[in-house]
Amino acid sequence: MAKKLFIKTYGCQMNVYDSARMADVLAPLGYAKTETPDDADMVIINTCHIREKAAEKVFSELGHWRIRKAEARERGGDVTIAVAGCVAQAEGEEIHARAPFVDLVVGPQAYHRLPELLAKAERHRALASGKGSGVLDTEFPVESKFDHLPEQVATPPGPVGFLAIQEGCDKFCTFCVVPYTRGAEYSRPAAAVIAEAERLIDAGAVEVALLGQNVNAWHGEGPDGKTWSLGRLLRELNDRFAHKHPKLRWRYTTSHPREMDDELIAAHRDVAGLMPFLHLPIQSGSDAILKAMNRGHRAEDYLRIVGKLRQARPDIALTSDFITGFPGESDRDFEATLQLVRDVGFAQAYSFKYSPRPGTPGSLMPQQVSDAVSTERLYALQALLQEQSAAFNRACVGRSMDVLVERPGRQPGQLLGRSPYMQSVVLNDPAVKIGDFITVTVTDGHANSLFGDVAGASREAA
Repeated sequence: MAKKLFIKTYGCQMNVYDSARMADVLAPLGYAKTETPDDADMVIINTCHIREKAAEKVFSELGHWRIRKAEARERGGDVTIAVAGCVAQAEGEEIHARAPFVDLVVGPQAYHRLPELLAKAERHRALASGKGSGVLDTEFPVESKFDHLPEQVATPPGPVGFLAIQEGCDKFCTFCVVPYTRGAEYSRPAAAVIAEAERLIDAGAVEVALLGQNVNAWHGEGPDGKTWSLGRLLRELNDRFAHKHPKLRWRYTTSHPREMDDELIAAHRDVAGLMPFLHLPIQSGSDAILKAMNRGHRAEDYLRIVGKLRQARPDIALTSDFITGFPGESDRDFEATLQLVRDVGFAQAYSFKYSPRPGTPGSLMPQQVSDAVSTERLYALQALLQEQSAAFNRACVGRSMDVLVERPGRQPGQLLGRSPYMQSVVLNDPAVKIGDFITVTVTDGHANSLFGDVAGASREAA
């Protein structure tokens, strides 16, 4: 009888990808993934360490599972509890100290070792009369985990497939924990990426998102033995697989301004399946703050890249990330951020107050900005970004665009799709189903979503 595996995923799309691969690794052991935690035999909490109080949120979640585990034991069973991801990497010893009932703590580089770690945890648990085993693996191996992961077979991708092509980070931004939890930058060989893309498409994906902590830092070995760039890879993927679906789409995230080379910018002009959308974080519009963050570029460099992108693809939609209240940020620095936002005009953006991450240089910097000031600046920034997002969406009203239907909406009968510009599109049409590619006429635009009607011919095709 198959055992039930429940995975709760926090954080970015890289974590979504990792969760799917952990399910693949455990499938040969008889674990079948379930979408509900009821009667789960194993629970994996796949964590993210980017946001404030990430570790405390994990311990809060574990408190819930401690009760579930005790209830299962009263019935004569058990629940294997594992903590994975970046909090596991950074706080592994603390997790075992504060939550000794946790059976397994595993970092992002050790997922391919899950079967042997699980067996070790089960042996230790039996010897310890049901107590947590204390199995911990947060080592950074010499070899890449990608060399040992099985083919993606356990979790059908649905209409959108995630494909990690790069991980780790060598940028060492002073606010970020990723270099310490994900390790050095690593690019998968092009042949491995191409093979996994084909498996995803053959399994039903009609949109493939290439993922990485700094995905445009990807420089992998090509089949010709030469080092390819991301722009070269995108051309190859589109040329090789465009025949498999007439509207096959490609995206990539998350990018760094230092890695936006001319070949990648040209791909936005030339690769038909590459969507007119780019998430390109800048974090601040102040050169002084960008230097303190160790971003390695200036505001004018970012604006120059934006100009090249819009020249190559005039309809491209840009999104970004911003931090307010970084140590030393003055009113003048914050105004520079607001001015950059006005100059660029974003379709959407994510903004956060700075929160010191333990072990990062930023947490030790003088001139920490007060929470009150950071909050005030965040609200002002968000108001401007929300205004731009609403204006971008309102400008889409009356347009027809191809929408990929991805998942159910919040209301009964609703479905949500994605436009080429990564907007959520709300649909109310009983003839449409998840996985359909349909032409939609946009009828209304709000700050965070569009509403649309399905064109008659597209409805008949669906």
